[in-house]
Amino acid sequence: MSRIYEYQGKEALAKVGVKIPNGGVASTPEEAENVARKVGKPVVIKAQVWATGRAQAGGIKFADNPDETFQKAKEMFATKIKGLDVNKVLVEEKLNIEHEYYAAIIVDSSMYVRAPVLVFSTQGGTGIEEVAAKNPERVVRHVIDPLEGLKASDVDEILKKMNVDSKAIDKMSATICDLYRLFNEFDCQNAEMNPFVLTKEGEVYAADCHVNLDDSSIFRHPEFGIQVPRDMEREPTELEKLAWDHIEEGDYRGTGYFAQMITEFNSDETYVGFHGIGGGGAMLGAAALLNRGMKIANYADTSGDPPASKIYKVVKAIFSQPISAYVLTGACLANQEQWYHAFAIVKALREELEKRPGFPVVILLAGNKEKETMEILEDGLKDMNIRLELYGRDDIYNSDYIGQRAEALIQEYLKEQ
Repeated sequence: MSRIYEYQGKEALAKVGVKIPNGGVASTPEEAENVARKVGKPVVIKAQVWATGRAQAGGIKFADNPDETFQKAKEMFATKIKGLDVNKVLVEEKLNIEHEYYAAIIVDSSMYVRAPVLVFSTQGGTGIEEVAAKNPERVVRHVIDPLEGLKASDVDEILKKMNVDSKAIDKMSATICDLYRLFNEFDCQNAEMNPFVLTKEGEVYAADCHVNLDDSSIFRHPEFGIQVPRDMEREPTELEKLAWDHIEEGDYRGTGYFAQMITEFNSDETYVGFHGIGGGGAMLGAAALLNRGMKIANYADTSGDPPASKIYKVVKAIFSQPISAYVLTGACLANQEQWYHAFAIVKALREELEKRPGFPVVILLAGNKEKETMEILEDGLKDMNIRLELYGRDDIYNSDYIGQRAEALIQEYLKEQ
């Protein structure tokens, strides 16, 4: 699921008829002050970051006038919210709230549903999971027939059963139906209004929203500027953008996934370039390294039978980071021939490690053509001055030992530096 920011979600909501607070997005304290001046009343300033719990982390502040808005926005731009830089803030009028609700359209992909679902709660402003656990009577789920869509009559009935103020039902029902329209028109995986508020003046607003798009639909929505269609809690790094552009986007043969786990490298720290194949084996390998206190610079995956050219690019991306070891763990016993990995790895390592004597390389590679794969690796790397250890299917579940060997080789290598 590809995330968009709150201000982008609200712009999309406004296009389908949902009422949003008066305000605007700002990239500087001066812009925030100008927005507050145009609003002409007390405002709320919200950091535009992909993180939950912004309020507790200082990402939501209130201001009574433009001068106060400037100061609080300046403070927000100078801090990190849950480790994330604040590059934009949303400045909006402070609503006179009577009641907070929750409304969302989500895709339920379970085998028993496989359809969009309306989730509504009379308690908004907090996580729906928490509300459902503590007060299940305040939450209702309604499965939507994908062919018929969400019917206003069904929404009306739900709101009545949940004892929503009868005077507000028409406006709330229309807004929820508009939310479903957004869900369809923008190819969403989920579209959430929380809180979805009723004001003392009797108006209905999306006070906050969370909208995620289907990754495969991003080309249909260039207005959001999504550069890497993937579920991320931060903006992609330059390396991730390059990896997407040159590895994933133009070549659909197998997987060539690359994501950085570290975005700010410390010269005093030691990092491991991690390469996985598939899910289980890769997770075991990554856990083995992390459990020994090692820092993984990235997570890469080349499963699904990619060609050697794609695997080679992934390995090159891994080595473009300041790493002190390369560790691959993966076993695909059914759906790909592993000698393509061997060819790619040999080419990349010969290019990257010629001038890095003693560099640690630990490879656990099992699957079809395993014998030939090991022969290619051994023959292709035999004349290189590196610390190379190869493991096959007999060691698939010896992940702790693999982590131990990686740690030992890294310590030897660092002593020589």
